[in-house]
Amino acid sequence: MHTLQISIYALVLLIALALIFDFMNGFHDAANAIATVVSTGVLKPQTAVAMAAFFNVVAIFFFHLKVASTVGKGTIDPAIVDQYVIFGALTGAIFWNFVTWYFGIPSSSSHALIGGLVGAAVAKSGTGALVSEGLIKTVTFIVVSPLLGFILGSLMMLIVSWLFVRSTPLKVDKWFRRLQLVSASMYSLGHGGNDAQKTMGIIWMLLIASGYLGQGEALPWWVIISCYAAIGMGTLFGGWRIVKTMGQKITKLKPVGGFCAETGGAITLFIANAMGVPVSTTHTITGAIVGVGSAQKMSAVRWGVAGNIVWAWVLTIPASAFVAAIGWWIGKQIL
Repeated sequence: MHTLQISIYALVLLIALALIFDFMNGFHDAANAIATVVSTGVLKPQTAVAMAAFFNVVAIFFFHLKVASTVGKGTIDPAIVDQYVIFGALTGAIFWNFVTWYFGIPSSSSHALIGGLVGAAVAKSGTGALVSEGLIKTVTFIVVSPLLGFILGSLMMLIVSWLFVRSTPLKVDKWFRRLQLVSASMYSLGHGGNDAQKTMGIIWMLLIASGYLGQGEALPWWVIISCYAAIGMGTLFGGWRIVKTMGQKITKLKPVGGFCAETGGAITLFIANAMGVPVSTTHTITGAIVGVGSAQKMSAVRWGVAGNIVWAWVLTIPASAFVAAIGWWIGKQIL
């Protein structure tokens, strides 16, 4: 493995940029974790955000670094990684996150980062720099994670409807207001476990390329702690623009529906974390919400809103890749 000639200042700058992306990831994706619990009226927004941030950080004790390893070693060829590639990747991802947050579109921070890495790597070394196995796994899950969320969300809704068929709506509401606290916590745990690790993968890549870390060495604890802390802080500041889209525009949710969507989403994220696949928490919860809505009746889902969200998903990787390629060129001039 080659060792880069990279100044300590450039290294610190890039690690800081990676943590800014991580913060924005939490800020952008706070809506995924709290939209259902807020829109059903179970928790006030500030309380929900604090709970989600807490479980984002607590995820540090629950998940192995499989997702970080996929991002760090299984997306682009580690041999071509340098400060310019990392700068370009982060620029592309941060730019797309900001644009989609501004317009209230629940797009994927994860795929913005993958798109950023792809764009910067191709700008430097062409398509040969891409690791097809890791990318195919990631792209496959663009379809699999919302589909799995959809299936599990609608399945949960059918099971719950069957189990509580003789209960009064008031009793069901009372039970699921409490149970939603559990499901929202589990979802936030899965979100922290998957998303914080993507930034760890980027920093891991950078530390190995610059020679500050050996190829087989473990990721230092300070990186792990700072990445979990950054995503937790981002969630704490919450991206309110997206909450409305996720919580009410796709379908009207009651506590029972919120519970089913969050549980379906959480199971999907736990599976992805175990497999080391960097999935989109946005895709997952959107699929689960649509699943819950359509389990009640197909007309309960506003398919036009869901369609607009899908367009944002399709555009995320190419748009962030394009900006990352420009970012790579700018990085060559200034770093």
